[in-house]
Amino acid sequence: MATAQLDIQSLTADERIRLAEELWDSLSPADVPLTPAQARELDRRVAAYRADGDPGEPWRDAMDRLAGRRSAR
Repeated sequence: MATAQLDIQSLTADERIRLAEELWDSLSPADVPLTPAQARELDRRVAAYRADGDPGEPWRDAMDRLAGRRSAR
């Protein structure tokens, strides 16, 4: 089976971004399994969240707060 060659450098920045997005979207979680270290870290974070019980703040409030910091500089 012949494999087509792609000269990535000949693509525009927009075309390369679209290609990267298509490649990323073609993956499923099963294609990229967690390492044992990543699984332990996720377990640690879930346990910390459950122990704290604080869900944080709505994303809109966080974004507004961050936007306020940017404009104050």
